[in-house]
Amino acid sequence: MSKVEFKLPKDTHTVAMGGGDLNGVMRGKRFPASHWDTVCKEGNAMSIATYAIDMTCDVWDTPYVNFDNGYPDMHMFPITQPVAMPWEPGVAFCMGRTETKDHTPVPIDPRQVLVRQIERAESMGYEINVGAELEFFLLDPETGLPKDQGIQVYSLERAAELEHVLGPIRQQINEMGIPIEQSNPEYAAGQVEVNLRYGPALEAADRVIMFRSLVKQLAAAHGYLATFMAKPFFEQSGNGFHVHHSLWKAGKNQFANNGKLSKLGLQYLAGMQKRMAETALCSATTPNAFRRRQPYTFCPINTAWGLDNRTVGLRVLDGNDSAVRVEKRDGSADCNPYFLIASEIAAGLDGIEQKLEPSAMTEGNAYEDTNAEAIPADIQTAVEAANNSDFVKELLGEHMFGIFMGQATREIEFFSQQVTPVETDRYLRNL
Repeated sequence: MSKVEFKLPKDTHTVAMGGGDLNGVMRGKRFPASHWDTVCKEGNAMSIATYAIDMTCDVWDTPYVNFDNGYPDMHMFPITQPVAMPWEPGVAFCMGRTETKDHTPVPIDPRQVLVRQIERAESMGYEINVGAELEFFLLDPETGLPKDQGIQVYSLERAAELEHVLGPIRQQINEMGIPIEQSNPEYAAGQVEVNLRYGPALEAADRVIMFRSLVKQLAAAHGYLATFMAKPFFEQSGNGFHVHHSLWKAGKNQFANNGKLSKLGLQYLAGMQKRMAETALCSATTPNAFRRRQPYTFCPINTAWGLDNRTVGLRVLDGNDSAVRVEKRDGSADCNPYFLIASEIAAGLDGIEQKLEPSAMTEGNAYEDTNAEAIPADIQTAVEAANNSDFVKELLGEHMFGIFMGQATREIEFFSQQVTPVETDRYLRNL
């Protein structure tokens, strides 16, 4: 493997470098450009506790990193070329990878979960391409509410009204090397969708980590709070994370057979379908994320599959051979892309190896398909499914599985101990 030389853009005085944590939040450090050569050679030291914290940054003892071993350091090295941040002159931004002091992968680095599946696919002779569609809200940072009103999905007038913030998100992040295909207003006030161009699966997941961080930074620079929270408003559309899969060999899409999904593609789909319920926690990691799973909301509630059908969990797209793919639609925009994509790939490759066949294709409204297997609609059910799944345990690995399940269990406990304003409004003066 040839050594890559990472060069800073001209006039850089500060470098921002980070990687994805347990929840896919980009965490790292800023340092002077004068320190860049040292970081490239020796890495930038950070506590391994970065991978053991939850979304509120509470630190939890784990068997791998804890108070007894003093929460030791790991070291982060660049894996993408640093690029200038257009809205912050003199600052360069890049993605990092981590390793232990012994120069081995960190066992609780979420990225390693996907790395293992990419290596597995390569050993089978395949390159997996992935495209990500992400929805998010642009809100008033003071009120936490949309600044605009109404739905007007796909409206070009509403798109023009949002262009002062969505335009820079689309243009400047694209200029930073994260290829963006399109954007549009979505099905709620303040909600938008941005589609990232497909690419190699690991690179695609890295781009999601970077994209979400950059969107938040750029939105803040324009006076907005950007959130990928799955369901900030119950009565409005939730934020989804749709993943498009295709397998390639020798420059040809192995999912395509004269513009239709091939037998290999059906096997891959069957594998994803088989594991969709037990890996639900990989696609929705908080109690809030499961609020998206409501009938007739364009969020799937079962493992049905169909041809260009937005009511199913697995949507097949036909067309030119290069465009034939399978879209998995159950992910929440705030989930960890490494876990989500790795679980889908692992299941799909199992489908190929085991020559699985999917259920009968659903035609029409999948919300009314009583033959399709339901996927968990609450986090408790998802936790139970994951705890009973050897597939999930092997996918994540012992240390990562423990940390991931520990967070989910604490979130359940936290929510169970709350008395909500809705309860006091409804019961305090009436009972």
